[in-house]
Amino acid sequence: QVQLVESGGGLVQAGGSLRLSCALSGRTFNSYTMGWFRQAPGKEREFVAAISGSGGTTAYLDSGKGRFTVSRDNAKSTVYLQMNSLKREDTAGYYCAARDGPLQTIPLRYKYWGQGTQVTVSS
Repeated sequence: QVQLVESGGGLVQAGGSLRLSCALSGRTFNSYTMGWFRQAPGKEREFVAAISGSGGTTAYLDSGKGRFTVSRDNAKSTVYLQMNSLKREDTAGYYCAARDGPLQTIPLRYKYWGQGTQVTVSS
């Protein structure tokens, strides 16, 4: 049974930074593509970033390019999302997800999900 636990969310001022973490347990971490998604109230869940099992391939939401960095530490079974220059529109619940296959940006392609961590950016 795969379990994902996110941490690192919180309240930050616009222009600030946060680093989210997501720890996976239950299976071999480096076999999974890991994704980050977010969902604001009244909106659909959207892709933020993803990283392949080896860490060699990444993808980002256009509005996150240059501000967000996804990385992973396979020895710690943890994936990270470093978010810099945060904007109010980045406010959302952030979720990590895992899939056994190539990198994908569609939420339905991911089988395992964490419980989410809230990020709130104030002006």
